[in-house]
Amino acid sequence: MKVLMFGWEFPPHITGGLGTACYGLVKGLVKHGVEVIFVIPKAFGDEQKESFRLIDASDVTLDFKKQVNQEYWKNIQFMEIGSNLIPYAGTEEFERIISENLKLAGVDTTSIFSKRFVFSGKYGHDLMKEVSRYALVASTIAAKTPLDVIHSHDWLTYPAGIAAKAISGKPLVIHVHATEFDRSGENMNPNVYDIERKGMEAADRIITVSRLTRHIVIDRYGINPDKIHVVHNAVEPKDGEEMQPAERYVDEKIVTFLGRITFQKGPDYFVEAAARVIHRDKNVRFVMAGSGDMMNKMIKRVAQLKIASHFHFTGFLKGAEVDRMFAMSDVYVMPSVSEPFGISPLEAMRSNVPVVISKQSGVAEVLRHALKVDFWDIDALADSINGLIKYPALRNIFVRLGKEEVDSLKWENSALLVIETYKNALGIAHSN
Repeated sequence: MKVLMFGWEFPPHITGGLGTACYGLVKGLVKHGVEVIFVIPKAFGDEQKESFRLIDASDVTLDFKKQVNQEYWKNIQFMEIGSNLIPYAGTEEFERIISENLKLAGVDTTSIFSKRFVFSGKYGHDLMKEVSRYALVASTIAAKTPLDVIHSHDWLTYPAGIAAKAISGKPLVIHVHATEFDRSGENMNPNVYDIERKGMEAADRIITVSRLTRHIVIDRYGINPDKIHVVHNAVEPKDGEEMQPAERYVDEKIVTFLGRITFQKGPDYFVEAAARVIHRDKNVRFVMAGSGDMMNKMIKRVAQLKIASHFHFTGFLKGAEVDRMFAMSDVYVMPSVSEPFGISPLEAMRSNVPVVISKQSGVAEVLRHALKVDFWDIDALADSINGLIKYPALRNIFVRLGKEEVDSLKWENSALLVIETYKNALGIAHSN
């Protein structure tokens, strides 16, 4: 089976869990004999490639033919997603592609456009423009690549998946790692919501990373439950050399938050719980590792609570820095307001760190040996942290059983469920 897969980031160049999940899943699929062609907006040359083909979209030359474009524009009204996206594109070249494709149907198949777009692959102010262009590049790749199934990860690549499906006629599986309601609550971006909904409607099958996310897709996007499959995330095992203890430099216990410092991740609840613990016990330090739009607000709140001498901000960590942070930690906390899954607690448990997680997370569905609290219950969060740092016997139980539990959550097992979803989508496509 050949799978054309569209992603947005790939290790070691990642900003969150998406790239980590994509890498783990691809490795699991390859172990089961699936041939994966993985496309990202921009490759840096040091990506962690193992037995699969990686395509850099920035190296793909668009050379559209009228015949291909006719089929593309007939089968997919991508630019209706486009009624929102076109204004963001902002370049004469991109507008010319659209107008020429729509006006010149039926003309000969000579090339009307040949260009390489250079993608940043970042989440900056040109994001919508890059999402649009990525879809155009995707149609070119799909027209030239033998494939059985198309797999798109997260909303950024849904338009690419839709375009590839329109060109190739192959079934589309989209992978919902998060929704706009997770990221923004009720203050959602209508453009992003529209892209998500159109991707879900166009997909032959949908994979959600948890039952929590499945319910959101059904309730908020009006999608038929029959085409939604739940496949929980997993974690890459670490060998003994990667799990060496790190130099701590402090005698106090260390409690860590690691993630984007933004609404979804509940950093404000972590800060409030930290104040309660610190006022009870000065022999503890709290670390907020990450960056995001709430960082300045959190720094100000730490100052207001007068806990700055026991609270540290590291900025964004990646790769070995993350492993080192886990190696230094005594407790890991994920107080997310809405977390579709949450791989970081698995990474912490793999490093022998007990975890406190919110009940409003997908990972809570699969973990038994973690302390679970409602994200808004600051007292329960503080009590859980305090219990794990005060009582070594309790901590040791969660460390031992948690490590055993997380070692059984393997990407190759998740990959088997994804393969079943592919087969299901192929069966649907063949029956139409």
